[in-house]
Amino acid sequence: MEPDLIIQGFSNPHFSTFMDVGIQAGRIVFLSEHQPDSYSGGNIIEAHGRVLLPGFIESHIHLDKAFLLNQMKDEALTIQQAMASTLELKRTFTKEGIETRSVQVIQQAIAHGVTHMRCHVEIDPIVNLIGLEVMLELKERYQDALTLQIVAFPQEGIIKQPGTEELLRTALQHGADVVGGITYQDPDLEQHLSIVFNLAHTFNKPLDLHVDFSDDPQMLAILTIIRMTHEYGMQGRVSVGHLTSLGSLPYEQAKEICRSIADAGIHVMCLPATDLYLNGRGDDHRPRRGLTPVSLLLEQGANVIFGSNNIQNPFTPFGTADPLDTGLLLAQTAYMGSKQDVITIAQMATTRAAQALLIDDYGLKVGAYADLVLCDAFDLRSVVYERAPRRYVWKKGKLVASTVKQTTFYHENAALDERKAGSRCI
Repeated sequence: MEPDLIIQGFSNPHFSTFMDVGIQAGRIVFLSEHQPDSYSGGNIIEAHGRVLLPGFIESHIHLDKAFLLNQMKDEALTIQQAMASTLELKRTFTKEGIETRSVQVIQQAIAHGVTHMRCHVEIDPIVNLIGLEVMLELKERYQDALTLQIVAFPQEGIIKQPGTEELLRTALQHGADVVGGITYQDPDLEQHLSIVFNLAHTFNKPLDLHVDFSDDPQMLAILTIIRMTHEYGMQGRVSVGHLTSLGSLPYEQAKEICRSIADAGIHVMCLPATDLYLNGRGDDHRPRRGLTPVSLLLEQGANVIFGSNNIQNPFTPFGTADPLDTGLLLAQTAYMGSKQDVITIAQMATTRAAQALLIDDYGLKVGAYADLVLCDAFDLRSVVYERAPRRYVWKKGKLVASTVKQTTFYHENAALDERKAGSRCI
């Protein structure tokens, strides 16, 4: 049987020559060195050396809180102000508003090559389950273009908001995919973590925590998380976002914790757009960048990835839902400019992210789902540094988006026409 789709003559940093890939019934059925003029029939895409990557993965994003800038009464310049502003805005949330904002982000993400996304949705007595209801509907609506994982997230804390634990349990019963938590909201860290680890154990779900979002080196909830990950046997199934306090520790102490994170199989999600914006503001000289120590974590064997976190809201007034924007920002601010670094950055948005999100049948390999993005660039540095247009985006072999960038230089064309006209007159 002929493949439904053949992409031929593409480049990829993990192959030393141009390659061809065949897709049948939504999966990759062959992957081989490029053989010109060897295929006929079916749908053939000529890559002409452009870079083909697995579909990008947005590992950490808040859809329900996106695009709130124009609704803010005051600017949010600290983490505390951002949380207070969001809490106030959240009291006005409606299903229609959440849906409109979320769809805007999802469509942007798909156009930018995102085929998988993990979103954190607010679960508490303020909004109850309306955000979850919207996300479940969107998960079904966009399933042919994007796989949506839903994290039941207690932004306001669990102990501080009585009734939240029961709502989290209901959310998991109704279809939430991941248990969320936030270590810096409740006064009793051990109690908060016990609740979410027990929920994860009871429902057999992975755990995704907001952790140590500060530049205070004394904020080290990660140590308790490492211990409990081992106690509950959840190695490989726990992710932590932010973890920025770790970046303020002395080198040897941070190194030891990084090694323990790796040993526990905890995935670290760096969120540079938010972390750079809100951390380090209290320093009156030599302000800290406020990132988790990415290079040190990688050196010690931890799986580090990145996410957009927020799109144009009190926590992050920026954002385009393009993983390459976030990847470039991380590369610039974490000193990741080498040839190997750009490969690592790309892996953070693809295969490393798939490992963290426990995504099976993924990647540029035979048997995997054909979730792919063909970038309009001929080397990986150009893909990341120039955020090359995503020429084609496929979900399980189905084309879901395409982008072509075209620029016309009118002044140069006019000057050229004048020169040609002058030469004809002579």
